[in-house]
Amino acid sequence: MMIARALLLAAALLAATPVTAFAQASEDALAVPVLRATVTVESDVVRIGDVIDNAGTSALIAIYRAPDLGTTGSLPTAQVIAALQAHQVIGVDTRDIKAISVTRLSRSFEAKEIEVAVARMLEHRNGLGDAANLSLTFDRDIGDVRLEASNTGTLQPVAVRFDPRNGRFDVSFEVAGANSTLPARLRFTGSAIETVEAAVVTRNVERNDVLKSSDVVTERRPKAEVGGDAAVRSRAVGMQMRRQLRAGQAIKVADLAKPDLVQRDDNVTLIYESTGLYLTVRGKAMDGGTEGDVVNVLNLQSKRTVSGVVIGRGQVAISVATPRLPPATDTSESTDPAPSVSVATSNSNNAQVSPKAE
Repeated sequence: MMIARALLLAAALLAATPVTAFAQASEDALAVPVLRATVTVESDVVRIGDVIDNAGTSALIAIYRAPDLGTTGSLPTAQVIAALQAHQVIGVDTRDIKAISVTRLSRSFEAKEIEVAVARMLEHRNGLGDAANLSLTFDRDIGDVRLEASNTGTLQPVAVRFDPRNGRFDVSFEVAGANSTLPARLRFTGSAIETVEAAVVTRNVERNDVLKSSDVVTERRPKAEVGGDAAVRSRAVGMQMRRQLRAGQAIKVADLAKPDLVQRDDNVTLIYESTGLYLTVRGKAMDGGTEGDVVNVLNLQSKRTVSGVVIGRGQVAISVATPRLPPATDTSESTDPAPSVSVATSNSNNAQVSPKAE
């Protein structure tokens, strides 16, 4: 009896197995391929599995070359259906799509990002200065660099050469790939020069010209052109030129001087000042000078030449010796009061100097 039951159960299992397999096969057969309107790919080819859902075992068959990195192309639906039929993929539901859009993914590096990376590699190499002060010229327009989407790493420097004699550089980077893919290698060549901010004249200037705000702009110039003596705009405006410059030339610190407050042959004011005395007289400058300079001036009243210090525009100070009083005498045996002392100046100006009462 037990043996009979076991045989019946085995027969039931054997009968059910083909039914299950048939049902699974039926489900696979009923999965209709459906066209996709938008496709993104990472490789350089477009496969059947990229353009339709339910591609089955045909999914990995390549049917088109992918667009360039980072670009998008369009495929007419009729052309796609014909390519699929060539590989026995039929009955595709097109969903009334007229064309499919195919985009190839990529990893991008902007030109500015590359330029900054190269400058950092060259920073302080063979006499160069800070990266921010380097001006780079590439042999070829680098534009925006696109790599395979699988290259997910950062720009890693692997080699750098710089020749200070001609300013030539040759640098290489690697960008690591994901999933054990090979890294991408990038190489850039060109020229590098160090620049500095310099004050530049906007017009032709002559010796002794005083620079106005509109006469000076700030530009970056090669350090080799201006050396370490480049003047900055904030300190150039208001200064006087020591030599002639053409428009567009950079100004050096040595080209500048404090502006002359007194010019040769100018009419100036002579100022005589001491304790209790302040006298001004018209004069004529025999020399030019800036604040603090000693110049010779002709006193137009006395017709004598005197030396003084320039203290302002058109003003020269003349030092006057303070009159020395006679030493005090012993008055213990005298009851007469101390006499007063008078110091006369010109007829038009008098100053009285009296000794202190004992």
